[in-house]
Amino acid sequence: MKNSIIHYSVGALLYCPANNESIVNSIINGKFGSHFSLAMCLEDTIKDEYVKEAENKLINTIQKLYNAKAIREFFLPKIFIRVRNPQQITDLYERFQDSRDLITGFIIPKFSLENADKYIDMVRKVNNSSKNIVYMMPIFESPDIINLRNRYDILYKLKQKLDNIEDIVLNIRIGGNDLCHIFGFRRHSDESIHSLKAISGIFSDIITVFGADYVISGPVWEYYNGDNWDTGLIKELKDDRLSGFVGKTVIHPKQIELVNNAYKVSQKDLDDAKSILNWDSYSHSLVSGSVSRERMNEYKTHSNWALKTILLAEAFGINTDTP
Repeated sequence: MKNSIIHYSVGALLYCPANNESIVNSIINGKFGSHFSLAMCLEDTIKDEYVKEAENKLINTIQKLYNAKAIREFFLPKIFIRVRNPQQITDLYERFQDSRDLITGFIIPKFSLENADKYIDMVRKVNNSSKNIVYMMPIFESPDIINLRNRYDILYKLKQKLDNIEDIVLNIRIGGNDLCHIFGFRRHSDESIHSLKAISGIFSDIITVFGADYVISGPVWEYYNGDNWDTGLIKELKDDRLSGFVGKTVIHPKQIELVNNAYKVSQKDLDDAKSILNWDSYSHSLVSGSVSRERMNEYKTHSNWALKTILLAEAFGINTDTP
């Protein structure tokens, strides 16, 4: 499993169309707080005929942030660019010039066996010319993983490809709405995507194949107003976390705080995690009662959980509302 904080620090990933010019002032003025990441999208949120215009506005946005950062201090989130084709990666990276230092990585939509090699090649190219690591975050949302006859083979082949560049794969992301679209599903604000068995089965298979080696982020929640938008999101976040996801794509700033709160660690879990990772090496036993004497801690069984808990606490903090 991943043992570096960088992989857990993406957290709530706020999606924004790449042609949104107001995002500069929002970030400089701290409108969204200081605990989120930002995805500038050139794919589904932009009409085909406006892509070039959106690219130009995106380059201008990143340059403005770069210039502002040189003048004053403000929270700058990790910034990712969601592209629509492999060539955009190298083209944009070159056009960013000095401001490229602000780019944490690229988001790869509809990652599949048909496009994986091209995307990987382009991300390698920008890394060869960069002083910083430029990460990639592939999204699993392609229709080809629907078919049960082929799904396992496809997922394991994709894992082989990603394992060759594991050091630059920051997260794996899941396009829940794209997968739902194939079936004509759409959940209401009081329903969790994990209750859609056809979709949760795909999630389970992705986590089974990738979850031991990669951090996988939860799917987008599309509600941000109206009845149950917040309670529904909290419920789905519980399901996300229990299923093995870390963090979530968000489409509205109101969702950021709820995502961050959902991944905070309880004091009891943190105490047990520290106890497990600091196990007495001279002890003849590898099992003990928990710090609160409520459950069993077992070094061999719970050490991966303990490490993940420590990293989550570092990335999201401690939940002071629970013991």
